[in-house]
Amino acid sequence: MSGSPSSPQAPVAPKQRIAALDALRGFALCGIIFVNIPQTMEMFAYAGQLPGPLRLFFLGRFYPLFYLLFGIGFGIFLRSAARRTGRPRPLLLRRFAALAALGAVLHLLQPGEVLLPFAVTGVLVLLPLSYLPRRALPAVAVALTVAGVLAGVGGLGLLPGLFALGYTLAELRVPETLGERPRHLAALGAVSLAVCGLTYWLITLPLPDVAQIRLGTTLSLATAGCYVALFLLLLRTPAGAALSWALAPMGRMALTNYFGAALLFVPIGAALGLRGSKEWALAAALGAAILLLQAVVSNLWLRRYGYGPLEWAWRCVTYWRRLPMGGRADAGGARGAA
Repeated sequence: MSGSPSSPQAPVAPKQRIAALDALRGFALCGIIFVNIPQTMEMFAYAGQLPGPLRLFFLGRFYPLFYLLFGIGFGIFLRSAARRTGRPRPLLLRRFAALAALGAVLHLLQPGEVLLPFAVTGVLVLLPLSYLPRRALPAVAVALTVAGVLAGVGGLGLLPGLFALGYTLAELRVPETLGERPRHLAALGAVSLAVCGLTYWLITLPLPDVAQIRLGTTLSLATAGCYVALFLLLLRTPAGAALSWALAPMGRMALTNYFGAALLFVPIGAALGLRGSKEWALAAALGAAILLLQAVVSNLWLRRYGYGPLEWAWRCVTYWRRLPMGGRADAGGARGAA
């Protein structure tokens, strides 16, 4: 890596992060861990073996949100990079390559992790999308999402469509105006809730498995929509400050916290005898303890540094030079999602 400070491709931090996106990332991490632990610890072979609350409110409900947010993040990154260089896509490819390498390492510890699929989907979907005119993006994103539901392959089938949808939202500058869209959020919540109710009712009917799988994917997507709307509306209430304090730093360090969670729950879960067990309460307690630790550590870390450790390394590889990690002044919102 070059150490030259005059590189024209050095990242330029925007004046303020989109705090709601950071908090939403943190919220997604909180839901994901409660499924990742029993899945990685081989505590269930199929969804029906999960406790009802875990199956209904967590299984497959938070990964769609994670997919969408990563698509938004890559869209913001590409737009930001395009302001500084005439060739932003090589930076994006290097970013995907670094993510793939990190995902391959994590896969050894946590089979089924999403970082490697993120990188592959980024190259196959987001890169071609970046050549399309902006007016064509919504139709493509919706088509890919519908195709993902109809494919009947579960949650990963939604990845291309939600990546595309996130990228589209970033291109249309929707994230920057989240705080000005309470009516849109309420409408999203109402429609998503209606779809949840209808889909859940259909699932209770004696329909063939081919229909049940697609209905389950639709229910996951609609539940995620409810969660997004409800959470972002909660951020506008007096409780929003407390939620942001706890979750936004976790979201700013989403890559570090996602990777770090596996480094914690795999050995600790094995030591507690979770592998192959039915100790659901113990698994949930372990997840809650890790989240509490990450909330505290993320807050403390960002008081001193501008990025999480893996976020900083990812940026260094992306720009192929050693970048400053930043100080406390950066932790107050001076660093961007890119």
